[in-house]
Amino acid sequence: VFSSVTSVLNMSVFKDQFVLKDLVEELKKKGTALSFGPLQSNGHISVQGSFPAMKSLRDFLLLKAKSLSEKDRREGSESHQRPRRRLQQRRVSTEKSDSVQDADGAKQMVVLDTDTYHYMKSFSPQTFLVNGDVVISDITDGDVTTVYIESAGSRSDAGQVVKVKKKIEGQSIKLHNVLRKERISFEKHTRDEKKRYERVCRSLKSYHSSVLVIPYDTHMDVIGTSSEVFEFTKALSS
Repeated sequence: VFSSVTSVLNMSVFKDQFVLKDLVEELKKKGTALSFGPLQSNGHISVQGSFPAMKSLRDFLLLKAKSLSEKDRREGSESHQRPRRRLQQRRVSTEKSDSVQDADGAKQMVVLDTDTYHYMKSFSPQTFLVNGDVVISDITDGDVTTVYIESAGSRSDAGQVVKVKKKIEGQSIKLHNVLRKERISFEKHTRDEKKRYERVCRSLKSYHSSVLVIPYDTHMDVIGTSSEVFEFTKALSS
């Protein structure tokens, strides 16, 4: 389970409206829980911190992008400038760990730690329950799982899509703050010992019902709160 994430922001999208160094200083004041790298000549800057802190930073940048879009509209350049701002807003958000895919909200995506995603699917399946107007799909790439939420019908379902996205985000942040993982390696164990571990795990599940055990060929991951994982692994080794 990730304790922090690192994201690379492309701040060059704001260079026509802001002095980038001043904007970065403003970000640092807003995100005191984040660690910022140096601003590169191409406008890129690396940021490290927790998912909740990253989400707050993303929301702040989206507000900045939105304000630029509204300014363009007031200046009467909607036909030329506004599409550009929408693309910039999308570019800023998709370079974050948790992104908005579609400017009008009809398609959204949430990037999750894969361990957190598996735990949510097992113990909070209601988080992913949707009606026929919304479709959820996912792609797992190692430690990261991207969840896509999109409208199955008209654009009028965009509000429901955003609602589902926020529900997934809220639950993932809640779990991210409490979940821990213990990895038990099978590399030095025989095949029979591995099977014994699996049998013991199944029997322990009745006593530790909120622990998620994911078996692999070379190891086994035990996911839960710190106390639950400690008690489970202690019982497993005894």
